[in-house]
Amino acid sequence: MTQPSPLSVTRLAGSRQQIGEAHGRQHRPLIHRSLAVYSRLFHDFVGLSWAAARRQAEPFQGMIEKGFPAILDEMEGIARGAGVEFLDILVLNCRSEIALTQASGGCSAFALQGQGQQWLAQNWDWRADQLDNVVVLHIQGETAPQLVSVGEAGMVAKIGLNAAGIGVCLNAIRSRTCGEGLPIHVALRKILESPDLPSALAVATHDRVCSPAHFLLASADGEAMGLEVQPGEPGRIAPRQGAVSHTNHLYAAEVACPVQDFPRPDSRPRLARLDALLAEHTPLQEPLEEAALFEILSDHHHAPLAICRHFNPDQPAEERMETLFSVVMALHERRLALRHGKPCETTHTLTLQLA
Repeated sequence: MTQPSPLSVTRLAGSRQQIGEAHGRQHRPLIHRSLAVYSRLFHDFVGLSWAAARRQAEPFQGMIEKGFPAILDEMEGIARGAGVEFLDILVLNCRSEIALTQASGGCSAFALQGQGQQWLAQNWDWRADQLDNVVVLHIQGETAPQLVSVGEAGMVAKIGLNAAGIGVCLNAIRSRTCGEGLPIHVALRKILESPDLPSALAVATHDRVCSPAHFLLASADGEAMGLEVQPGEPGRIAPRQGAVSHTNHLYAAEVACPVQDFPRPDSRPRLARLDALLAEHTPLQEPLEEAALFEILSDHHHAPLAICRHFNPDQPAEERMETLFSVVMALHERRLALRHGKPCETTHTLTLQLA
């Protein structure tokens, strides 16, 4: 796979409609490519046509109207700016609920705290045909803290942080469970608009999330929590010696509303390797630099099913996942560092710091 071009920051501000329309207009070609990628993905993973995917997305509009109605205005703006229909943008933002009930990606994430620092970091592993549709959004809305989200064109959020010092990472979970709540990526945006950690936690515990995923939440003041979200009460994973780690299987010890997951064979070995690498730093004896965290995300132990994922010809084509970007967030400094592509190969790091 060729090296990706360095990413730039898309700055969006104003009302929901203005933010959405600017997003759609500035990333119109990428959004159209994303629609094509997911049209193929739905066919490969779950045998759905795009028309069928649109029908499956329709019920989620009512759930969003109940839990986060304002974001629908932004989605309408994205559609208008990109020259597509609202339902197409709704499908993109509900793609996890449509496809990941039967197929999951990779992703390795961790939080690390100590010496006055709170870090969040992760690799985002997904199909390589989505590499060039990654976008970095800096959003200054009228009613929420400014935020940065690294994700996919046409989608309202994924991984990021805000000016209040709240950050979130995401791990996909393969499960056939899907119920009432906010779609995963809509819930992530609501978290990124939260003024504090209790408000962010309430997205998982009060609003709830339609289908299982893992949200790794942390705040600048040194609090972190892993939440295995779902339509019921989420499973919680507290830090051990300042660290929380997660890959793509459920493992919270006590869960009030257990659901079944179907992880791929590499998930548990990746988590074990991640924990071994974190054990070299915990408890933190001295402050860390972000380079040390990118080194963890670049690890190739047990390749090709390693933390840093490369092309694997032994996997079926529709299931091949590669690391498409790596993020290291210093919440104590409201700073996000991004490497587009594999962290072991990428020499360019994009850094943003919020006021």
